[in-house]
Amino acid sequence: QVQLVESGGGLVQPGGSLTLSCVASGFTFSRFNMRWYRQAPGQERELVATITFDGNTNYADSVKGRFIISRDNAKSTVYLQMNSLKPEDTAVYFCNVRIIGTPYWGKGTLVTVSL
Repeated sequence: QVQLVESGGGLVQPGGSLTLSCVASGFTFSRFNMRWYRQAPGQERELVATITFDGNTNYADSVKGRFIISRDNAKSTVYLQMNSLKPEDTAVYFCNVRIIGTPYWGKGTLVTVSL
């Protein structure tokens, strides 16, 4: 059974940093691309960052240069390091994997950027 469990969200001031983690289980983690999405209140879910099974990364323009996605295959964990956070980064952040075309999601972790 595929499971994705996110953690690391919280309240942070503008300009601050947070690192999110997503622990995966139920599949061979090292063989799959992993993604972070986010969903702000009243908005659609958007793709934030992708890391391929072999470590290539891609970012949404809105976070490029500020966020870093990484993975530790030994720990079946994907990370999202978020720097220079802005109020518009406030959202629930979700971990995602697609296996044979089926998307799997965690429950998400809330990030709030505010004074």
